[in-house]
Amino acid sequence: MNSLVFLCAQKVVSHHATLHSALSFLPKELYPVLFKAAFMDRRTLALQDLVQTWPFPVLSFQKLLRKCQHCERALIREKPNKSCIQTVILGVVTYLIKKLEDRRRTKRKGQQLQILDMTGLQDEGQGPESMSLWSRTVTLAKACLDVSKQQSKFMRRASKRRKGPYSSSVILQPPQPAIVDVWVDLFVNSTSYVVLKDALQINSSNALRLRCRDFRAEELSIASTVGLLEFLDPAGVRQVDLRFNNLGLSGLRVVLPHLAKFTSLASLKLPYSNIDVRRLTVGMEGSLQYFATQLSRLPSLKELNLGSSRLSGKLRQLLGDLKNPLESLELAFCYLLPNDLAYLSQSLHTPALKKLDFSGNNLSDCLLQPFQGLITAASSTLLHLDIMECRLMDTHLSFLLPALCCCVRLRYLGIFGNPISTKGLKNLLHRTAGLLDLQLVIYPYPVDCYGEDLPWPPTSSNLLNGSVDEEKFSRASSELQQMLLSANRADATWTTNLCRHNSLDYFSL
Repeated sequence: MNSLVFLCAQKVVSHHATLHSALSFLPKELYPVLFKAAFMDRRTLALQDLVQTWPFPVLSFQKLLRKCQHCERALIREKPNKSCIQTVILGVVTYLIKKLEDRRRTKRKGQQLQILDMTGLQDEGQGPESMSLWSRTVTLAKACLDVSKQQSKFMRRASKRRKGPYSSSVILQPPQPAIVDVWVDLFVNSTSYVVLKDALQINSSNALRLRCRDFRAEELSIASTVGLLEFLDPAGVRQVDLRFNNLGLSGLRVVLPHLAKFTSLASLKLPYSNIDVRRLTVGMEGSLQYFATQLSRLPSLKELNLGSSRLSGKLRQLLGDLKNPLESLELAFCYLLPNDLAYLSQSLHTPALKKLDFSGNNLSDCLLQPFQGLITAASSTLLHLDIMECRLMDTHLSFLLPALCCCVRLRYLGIFGNPISTKGLKNLLHRTAGLLDLQLVIYPYPVDCYGEDLPWPPTSSNLLNGSVDEEKFSRASSELQQMLLSANRADATWTTNLCRHNSLDYFSL
C-alpha cells in the first residue's frame, strides 16, 4: 500500500515538463519520495533533473530505495534497472560539468551534492534491463575519465585567461571544483582492468572520485591485483574478494602485505586460489606460515573464505594466530581432516561463528562426529549453515539432528546435493520445525525420486546429472509443504532452487 504522498509523487514525475519547471519551487523534503517514485516507474528524465538539483549532501541508494512510510516496496533488493542507474550517473556527471563550466563562479544556494552512495545494489540473475556489478564498475570508471577530461579542458581555459593582457595586475585563482565521492562496490576482471586502473589513478585530483566499499577481482595477474589494491583508498574498504586468480601460496605471499593498509577490512575472500598444502616443500611451508602471519595482522577481520583450497591438517597453523574471533568461515571443498575440526571446535572462533560453510567436505565418515561437536559448540550463535554435497545420508543426518536442533537462532540451512530420502527430509523438517528463525532450507532432490539407474552410494555428480522422476518429486515436495502448514510454519521456505533464493551475506546477518 502506497501513501497519498507517494501516489502524488508518481503523478508529478510522470509529467517531466511540469516537474522541470516546478523543481525550484518544491520543498527539498519531497526530493526523496520523488526520487523513489521516478526510479520505480523508470522516469529517467525526471531522475536526471532530480539528481542535477539534489538539495542534500548525500544521495544514497540504500536509504532512498528501501521500504519506507510512503512505499513498502524495497527497490534496493531488486535487480537494478540499467537505464535508471545510467541516468543517475549521467546526472551527476552533468552536474559536475556544469559546475566546472560555470564562469561566473556563483555559489549554489543551499547544500551541494558531495556523496553518491551506490552500495548495496543487487548483482544476481542479470537480464536485459538490469545492470550487473561489473557493468556498473565500467560505467562509473568511464564517467570518472569523462569528468577528468572536462576538468582538464576547463583548467586549460582558466590558465589561458590568467595569462591574458591584464594578468600582471590581477592574479586570478581558479575556483575549487565541486567534488562528488561515489561510494561503490567494484568488480573487475581482465577485460575491465585497464579502464578501472585509469580511473583510480586520477582519483585524488578528479571531481568525480571512486570510493570502494567491497572490492572483487577475478582472473587477474598478481601484478594487476597488487596494482589495483595500491590505488584503492584504504578508508571504508570492508571486503576484498580475490577469486579465480590462480595466486597459490607464492602469489598470496606477494598480495597479502598490500592488505595491511585496509585497517577496516572485515571480510577477506580467497576462493579458488590454487592453495594446496597436502605436499608442502620447505619453501611452501614458509609461505604458509607467512600467509598465517599476514592474516593475523588484519585487526578487523571477521569473515574468511578459503573455499576450494586443500587445507588438510593446517587449520590450526592458519587461524591460530588470529587475535580476534572470526564470525564467518567458509571452508568449502577444503579436504579437511578430523584434527582440523577438533582444533576449530575448541578455538576462540567457534563460540562467535554466525556463518559456517563446510560444503564439499566428506562428513559421512571420520569427520561426522567432530563436526557434530563443532555444531554443538557454535549452536548459540550460528545463523547460517551450508553442508551441501557432504555425502550425508539419512543416518548421518539423524546423527547430526540433536546438534542442529540446538541451533535456536539458525536462519539458513543448505543441504543440497546430499543423498537423502524423502523420509529423511520429513524427519529433518519435523525435528527442526521448532526453530522459529529458520526461514530458508535448500534441500536436495530425494534419492527415492531418481531413476533406478542411480548408483549407490551416489556421488554429487550422480545427483546433479541423474534423472529425476518429476511426478515422484512433485508428491514429495507437496508432502513437505503440507508438513510446514501443519506445523504452522508457512513463513518458512523449503526449496531445491539454488538460484532464486540467495544465501545470507555476512554483512546482512
